Parts: sequence; structure tokens; C-alpha cells
Amino acid sequence: MTKIRVNLVGAGRVGQTLLGLLRLLPEYSVQDVLSRRLTSAQDAIQFAGTGRAVERYTELRSADLWILAVPDSQISITATEIADVFKGRDVGDPPPVAFHCSGFFAADQMTPLNRLGWRLASVHPVLTFTDPATASQQFVGTFCGIEGEEPALVSIEQLLRRLGAIPFHIKSENKSLYHAAAVISNNFTVVLQAIAREAWAAAGVPDDIAKQLNTTLLKATYENVAAFGPLGALTGPAFRGDDAVVRQQAEDVTRWDPAAGTLYKELSSLATNMKVQGKIR
Repeated sequence: MTKIRVNLVGAGRVGQTLLGLLRLLPEYSVQDVLSRRLTSAQDAIQFAGTGRAVERYTELRSADLWILAVPDSQISITATEIADVFKGRDVGDPPPVAFHCSGFFAADQMTPLNRLGWRLASVHPVLTFTDPATASQQFVGTFCGIEGEEPALVSIEQLLRRLGAIPFHIKSENKSLYHAAAVISNNFTVVLQAIAREAWAAAGVPDDIAKQLNTTLLKATYENVAAFGPLGALTGPAFRGDDAVVRQQAEDVTRWDPAAGTLYKELSSLATNMKVQGKIR
């Protein structure tokens, strides 16, 4: 059986995770790993137990699948560097597939490779990559937003399903909005928990109790949203129509922290709209 040759550029936590997962698939063969620092590439192949660390783009061999797991700001630059090395070479049939892992940029960030006939896609695993070993264990069942050219998406979907992930298609032109939704759902939830913790502290709530309040309320919110959806899970003074309470709390929060006060008023307005219209606008 002819194996699918894979090159990885970018050996951070996402790259290391994907490299480790690919090693488990016998139909894929990891070749070269390039990162900004040679030690990062070496750490990646040591973690995954596969691949060859290289220092320069010129050392990269031809491959069937290219993974660009680099920071968003480096995707276009990386694609240009690779294209400069492989310009004029026979791309083979079928042509190589390249994907990057940005949740913000679409596949066209790698346009220099497209000009060589390569097929482009992007894959955004909706997973927190805090630690490659942990992320590898959590990857089964992970939803992955994908977009790009159809020929590339066919092979990407096949790979992701083999890894146990759940791919879903997103619109290329709305990639930024898609990623913003993930930020709102995940990162902003963390910010809100921090604000709540600080407000409880200012109100005299002991820190150990505040931690438990964070945990119990967040757990109940998750369970209610999962069971009943956002509209069915929403409670609080704005949803109940307690306008006097909302106004007074907005003033109190603003005195404590103006930015948090603005946030309180805006979110209360959105909560009221959800009650009236069944949506935030």
C-alpha cells in the first residue's frame, strides 16, 4: 500500500498533537518537521515518535499532505517560503493537499501554493490545546470546522474521521464570524467567571466560597443550556423584567468597575431581547 507522505511546518502544541495522532494511522507516513527553532521540531518528533527534524525549507521533501500549524500571522509567509522552494517542480497527480489550522483565516491565506496547483483547505479543531499529550487523548469526538477546495476537503474529511474527529463545513467568507463565536462561547466565558470572582470578593464573599459558586453555577448553566438551549436556560432580573433591579445593579457595578458596568448593561439588554424576540437582536 502506498502511504500518504506528510510534512509538518510548525511544531507547537497543535502541530505536536496532530503529529502524534498521525503516527497511529498506518496509511500515513510522517516525513519532515520544520519549526522556527530546530529544538521545537526535535521535541515534536520525540513526542510523536515519528518524523525527521529539519532546519530549512530547502530540506523539506515532496509530500502528499502538508500541515501548516503556524501562528495566524505566519501562514501566508510560510506558504510563500514553501512555494519558493517547490516552484517549477512536478506536483504530481493528484496534487498535494495543504491545510492550516487557523480558526480565523480561510484557506486562501496559502494562495502561493494554490498557484502551484496544490489543493488548499483549513481545519480548525474546536479543542483547547493546553498540552499535546492531553489534547491527543481528548481528540476523539472533537468537532473540526473545515473549509476550502472540494478536492482537498474530501481527503481532509477522511483523515479527520480516521482520527475520530467530527468534521463540519463552514463558509469561507464567514470564517472570522465563526471563530468569533468560538471565542464568545469559550474565552469570554472565562473572562466572565473572572469578573464574577472579583465582584464577589469586593462584596465580601470568602475566596473559597467564590470558587465553589463559580463551579456550581457554571456547571448548572452548562447542563441547562445543553438540555434546553440558550433561551430555555436564561434566567435573571433582565429576563424576568425586573427593570428596577437591572438599573440599580448597573449603577452599582459601574461604580465598582466602569468596564464591567458597561458589560452588565449591554448583556442585560441582550437578555431582554432574547425574552421578547427569542434571539439577541
